[in-house]
Amino acid sequence: MPLSFQSRPTLIAYLTCGDPDLATSLRIALAAIDAGADVLELGVPFSDPVADGPVIQRASQRALEGGATLAAVLQMARDIRRQASEAGLIVFSYLNPILRFGVERFADEARQARLDGALVTDLTVEEAGDYLRIMRARGLATVFLAAPTSTDERLRRIAAASRGFIYAVSRTGVTGERSELASDARQLAKRLRRFTKLPIAVGFGISSAAQVAAVGEFAEGAVVGSAIVRCIEQSSAAEAASRVGKLIRALKQAPNEARQSAVSNRT
Repeated sequence: MPLSFQSRPTLIAYLTCGDPDLATSLRIALAAIDAGADVLELGVPFSDPVADGPVIQRASQRALEGGATLAAVLQMARDIRRQASEAGLIVFSYLNPILRFGVERFADEARQARLDGALVTDLTVEEAGDYLRIMRARGLATVFLAAPTSTDERLRRIAAASRGFIYAVSRTGVTGERSELASDARQLAKRLRRFTKLPIAVGFGISSAAQVAAVGEFAEGAVVGSAIVRCIEQSSAAEAASRVGKLIRALKQAPNEARQSAVSNRT
Protein backbone atom coordinates (compact mmCIF):
# COMPACT_ATOMS: atom_id res chain seq x y z
CA MET A 1 0.00 0.00 0.00
CA PRO A 2 1.33 3.52 -0.75
CA LEU A 3 2.51 5.70 2.10
CA SER A 4 0.10 8.50 2.95
CA PHE A 5 1.23 11.98 3.96
CA GLN A 6 -2.24 13.50 4.13
CA SER A 7 -1.80 15.11 7.53
CA ARG A 8 0.66 17.98 7.93
CA PRO A 9 2.98 17.18 9.45
CA THR A 10 2.69 13.41 9.22
CA LEU A 11 3.98 11.91 12.47
CA ILE A 12 6.50 9.11 11.96
CA ALA A 13 7.29 7.12 15.10
CA TYR A 14 10.43 5.02 15.46
CA LEU A 15 10.52 1.90 17.66
CA THR A 16 13.41 -0.45 18.37
CA CYS A 17 11.63 -3.77 17.90
CA GLY A 18 12.21 -6.22 20.72
CA ASP A 19 12.76 -3.57 23.39
CA PRO A 20 11.89 -4.54 26.06
CA ASP A 21 10.60 -7.70 24.32
CA LEU A 22 8.78 -8.55 21.09
CA ALA A 23 5.34 -9.01 22.63
CA THR A 24 5.54 -5.64 24.35
CA SER A 25 6.88 -4.02 21.16
CA LEU A 26 3.76 -5.20 19.33
CA ARG A 27 1.50 -3.68 21.98
CA ILE A 28 3.49 -0.44 21.83
CA ALA A 29 3.26 -0.29 18.04
CA LEU A 30 -0.51 -0.75 18.08
CA ALA A 31 -0.88 1.82 20.88
CA ALA A 32 1.19 4.32 18.89
CA ILE A 33 -1.04 3.86 15.85
CA ASP A 34 -4.20 4.15 17.93
CA ALA A 35 -2.84 7.38 19.44
CA GLY A 36 -2.26 8.96 16.03
CA ALA A 37 1.12 7.88 14.66
CA ASP A 38 0.74 7.95 10.88
CA VAL A 39 3.81 5.88 10.00
CA LEU A 40 5.87 3.46 12.09
CA GLU A 41 9.56 2.87 11.55
CA LEU A 42 10.21 -0.64 12.80
CA GLY A 43 13.82 -0.55 13.95
CA VAL A 44 15.86 -3.72 13.48
CA PRO A 45 18.31 -3.98 16.40
CA PHE A 46 21.95 -4.07 15.36
CA SER A 47 25.14 -4.61 17.34
CA ASP A 48 26.93 -1.52 15.98
CA PRO A 49 24.31 1.21 15.44
CA VAL A 50 26.77 3.96 14.52
CA ALA A 51 24.14 6.52 13.47
CA ASP A 52 22.26 6.21 16.75
CA GLY A 53 22.78 7.99 20.04
CA PRO A 54 23.02 6.31 23.45
CA VAL A 55 19.26 5.92 23.99
CA ILE A 56 18.72 3.85 20.84
CA GLN A 57 22.06 2.06 21.28
CA ARG A 58 20.90 0.81 24.69
CA ALA A 59 17.55 -0.23 23.22
CA SER A 60 19.27 -2.20 20.46
CA GLN A 61 21.43 -3.99 23.00
CA ARG A 62 18.43 -4.93 25.13
CA ALA A 63 16.54 -6.17 22.06
CA LEU A 64 19.47 -8.26 20.84
CA GLU A 65 19.90 -9.80 24.27
CA GLY A 66 16.21 -10.72 24.12
CA GLY A 67 16.67 -12.50 20.79
CA ALA A 68 15.17 -9.95 18.39
CA THR A 69 16.11 -10.52 14.74
CA LEU A 70 15.14 -9.21 11.31
CA ALA A 71 12.90 -12.27 10.88
CA ALA A 72 11.15 -11.41 14.14
CA VAL A 73 10.66 -7.79 13.00
CA LEU A 74 9.07 -9.00 9.75
CA GLN A 75 6.74 -11.22 11.76
CA MET A 76 5.88 -8.26 13.98
CA ALA A 77 5.02 -6.28 10.84
CA ARG A 78 2.61 -9.05 9.79
CA ASP A 79 0.99 -8.95 13.23
CA ILE A 80 0.65 -5.16 13.12
CA ARG A 81 -0.81 -5.21 9.62
CA ARG A 82 -3.51 -7.68 10.62
CA GLN A 83 -4.77 -5.18 13.18
CA ALA A 84 -3.85 -1.82 11.59
CA SER A 85 -4.39 -1.96 7.86
CA GLU A 86 -4.04 1.76 7.16
CA ALA A 87 -0.88 2.75 9.04
CA GLY A 88 2.37 3.22 7.14
CA LEU A 89 5.00 0.61 8.01
CA ILE A 90 8.69 0.98 7.18
CA VAL A 91 11.55 -1.31 8.22
CA PHE A 92 14.43 0.78 9.55
CA SER A 93 17.67 -1.21 9.44
CA TYR A 94 21.37 -1.21 8.86
CA LEU A 95 22.52 -3.08 5.79
CA ASN A 96 24.25 -6.02 7.48
CA PRO A 97 21.11 -7.76 8.83
CA ILE A 98 19.49 -7.51 5.38
CA LEU A 99 22.57 -8.90 3.62
CA ARG A 100 22.74 -11.82 6.03
CA PHE A 101 19.02 -12.46 5.56
CA GLY A 102 19.30 -12.12 1.79
CA VAL A 103 18.11 -9.03 -0.07
CA GLU A 104 15.65 -10.87 -2.31
CA ARG A 105 14.29 -12.90 0.59
CA PHE A 106 13.93 -9.70 2.60
CA ALA A 107 12.03 -7.97 -0.19
CA ASP A 108 9.78 -11.00 -0.72
CA GLU A 109 8.92 -11.25 2.97
CA ALA A 110 8.48 -7.50 3.32
CA ARG A 111 5.94 -7.58 0.52
CA GLN A 112 4.17 -10.58 2.04
CA ALA A 113 4.03 -8.73 5.37
CA ARG A 114 2.44 -5.77 3.53
CA LEU A 115 5.21 -3.42 4.55
CA ASP A 116 5.43 -0.18 2.62
CA GLY A 117 9.20 -0.20 2.25
CA ALA A 118 12.51 0.17 4.02
CA LEU A 119 15.11 2.68 5.10
CA VAL A 120 18.64 1.24 5.18
CA THR A 121 20.69 3.78 7.09
CA ASP A 122 24.18 2.90 5.88
CA LEU A 123 23.36 2.00 2.27
CA THR A 124 24.62 4.70 -0.09
CA VAL A 125 22.88 5.47 -3.36
CA GLU A 126 26.10 4.66 -5.23
CA GLU A 127 25.98 1.07 -3.96
CA ALA A 128 22.22 0.57 -4.07
CA GLY A 129 21.68 -0.64 -7.64
CA ASP A 130 20.74 -4.25 -6.92
CA TYR A 131 18.74 -3.27 -3.83
CA LEU A 132 16.74 -0.70 -5.80
CA ARG A 133 15.99 -3.16 -8.58
CA ILE A 134 14.83 -5.85 -6.16
CA MET A 135 12.70 -3.52 -4.02
CA ARG A 136 11.07 -1.72 -6.93
CA ALA A 137 10.16 -5.00 -8.62
CA ARG A 138 8.04 -5.72 -5.54
CA GLY A 139 6.52 -2.24 -5.24
CA LEU A 140 8.39 -1.39 -2.02
CA ALA A 141 9.46 2.16 -1.14
CA THR A 142 13.19 2.84 -0.90
CA VAL A 143 13.76 5.64 1.61
CA PHE A 144 17.19 7.29 1.80
CA LEU A 145 18.78 9.72 4.24
CA ALA A 146 19.82 13.22 3.17
CA ALA A 147 22.17 15.23 5.38
CA PRO A 148 22.87 18.96 5.72
CA THR A 149 26.41 18.26 4.52
CA SER A 150 25.24 16.57 1.29
CA THR A 151 26.21 18.35 -1.91
CA ASP A 152 23.53 19.33 -4.40
CA GLU A 153 24.66 16.55 -6.73
CA ARG A 154 24.32 14.03 -3.94
CA LEU A 155 20.85 15.34 -3.06
CA ARG A 156 19.92 14.88 -6.71
CA ARG A 157 21.03 11.23 -6.59
CA ILE A 158 19.20 10.64 -3.31
CA ALA A 159 16.03 12.14 -4.75
CA ALA A 160 16.27 9.93 -7.86
CA ALA A 161 16.75 6.76 -5.78
CA SER A 162 14.08 7.49 -3.18
CA ARG A 163 10.50 6.30 -3.20
CA GLY A 164 7.84 6.94 -0.57
CA PHE A 165 9.60 9.87 1.11
CA ILE A 166 13.05 11.30 1.80
CA TYR A 167 14.37 11.35 5.36
CA ALA A 168 16.09 14.69 5.93
CA VAL A 169 18.56 14.53 8.81
CA SER A 170 18.12 17.78 10.70
CA ARG A 171 21.73 18.01 11.86
CA THR A 172 25.05 16.21 11.73
CA GLY A 173 25.85 13.66 14.42
CA VAL A 174 23.82 10.85 15.96
CA THR A 175 20.20 10.55 17.00
CA GLY A 176 19.03 12.05 20.28
CA GLU A 177 16.60 14.50 21.79
CA ARG A 178 17.31 18.25 21.51
CA SER A 179 15.61 21.23 23.11
CA GLU A 180 15.57 23.19 19.84
CA LEU A 181 15.04 22.25 16.23
CA ALA A 182 18.29 22.44 14.28
CA SER A 183 18.49 25.44 11.96
CA ASP A 184 19.95 23.25 9.19
CA ALA A 185 16.67 21.39 8.78
CA ARG A 186 14.72 24.11 6.99
CA GLN A 187 17.56 24.87 4.59
CA LEU A 188 18.04 21.19 3.78
CA ALA A 189 14.33 20.77 2.99
CA LYS A 190 14.50 23.84 0.75
CA ARG A 191 17.48 22.40 -1.12
CA LEU A 192 15.78 19.03 -1.54
CA ARG A 193 12.71 20.73 -3.03
CA ARG A 194 14.81 21.59 -6.08
CA PHE A 195 15.18 17.90 -6.91
CA THR A 196 12.01 16.12 -5.76
CA LYS A 197 8.26 16.29 -5.30
CA LEU A 198 8.34 13.44 -2.78
CA PRO A 199 7.31 14.12 0.81
CA ILE A 200 10.20 15.17 3.03
CA ALA A 201 10.33 13.92 6.62
CA VAL A 202 12.68 15.58 9.10
CA GLY A 203 14.27 13.60 11.91
CA PHE A 204 17.08 13.54 14.51
CA GLY A 205 16.41 15.57 17.64
CA ILE A 206 12.63 16.07 17.44
CA SER A 207 10.98 15.40 20.78
CA SER A 208 8.16 17.90 21.41
CA ALA A 209 4.83 19.00 19.94
CA ALA A 210 6.31 22.43 19.25
CA GLN A 211 9.15 20.91 17.23
CA VAL A 212 6.74 18.65 15.32
CA ALA A 213 4.60 21.68 14.47
CA ALA A 214 7.65 23.70 13.45
CA VAL A 215 8.71 20.95 11.04
CA GLY A 216 5.25 21.09 9.50
CA GLU A 217 5.94 24.64 8.33
CA PHE A 218 8.51 23.43 5.78
CA ALA A 219 8.25 19.62 5.48
CA GLU A 220 5.55 16.99 5.20
CA GLY A 221 6.68 14.72 8.02
CA ALA A 222 8.35 14.72 11.42
CA VAL A 223 10.21 11.68 12.78
CA VAL A 224 10.34 11.09 16.53
CA GLY A 225 12.61 8.33 17.75
CA SER A 226 14.76 8.84 20.84
CA ALA A 227 11.95 10.44 22.86
CA ILE A 228 9.76 7.37 22.27
CA VAL A 229 12.56 4.91 22.96
CA ARG A 230 13.45 6.76 26.17
CA CYS A 231 9.80 6.61 27.25
CA ILE A 232 9.91 2.85 26.79
CA GLU A 233 13.21 2.57 28.64
CA GLN A 234 11.76 4.43 31.62
CA SER A 235 8.55 2.38 31.72
CA SER A 236 7.72 -1.08 32.93
CA ALA A 237 6.65 -3.56 30.27
CA ALA A 238 3.10 -3.35 31.58
CA GLU A 239 3.00 0.45 31.31
CA ALA A 240 5.04 1.02 28.15
CA ALA A 241 2.22 0.88 25.59
CA SER A 242 -0.06 3.28 27.45
CA ARG A 243 2.78 5.71 28.15
CA VAL A 244 3.90 5.72 24.50
CA GLY A 245 0.30 6.30 23.45
CA LYS A 246 0.12 9.28 25.79
CA LEU A 247 3.38 10.65 24.35
CA ILE A 248 2.15 10.27 20.77
CA ARG A 249 -1.07 12.12 21.59
CA ALA A 250 0.98 14.91 23.15
CA LEU A 251 3.22 15.13 20.07
CA LYS A 252 0.12 15.48 17.87
CA GLN A 253 -1.15 18.45 19.86
CA ALA A 254 -0.80 21.99 18.60
CA PRO A 255 2.05 23.78 20.42
CA ASN A 256 -0.26 26.04 22.46
CA GLU A 257 -2.30 23.00 23.53
CA ALA A 258 0.89 21.22 24.56
CA ARG A 259 1.95 24.18 26.69
CA GLN A 260 -1.47 24.33 28.39
CA SER A 261 -1.33 20.59 29.07
CA ALA A 262 2.16 20.95 30.61
CA VAL A 263 0.96 23.75 32.92
CA SER A 264 -2.08 21.69 33.90
CA ASN A 265 0.09 18.68 34.74
CA ARG A 266 2.28 20.79 37.01
CA THR A 267 -0.62 22.24 39.01
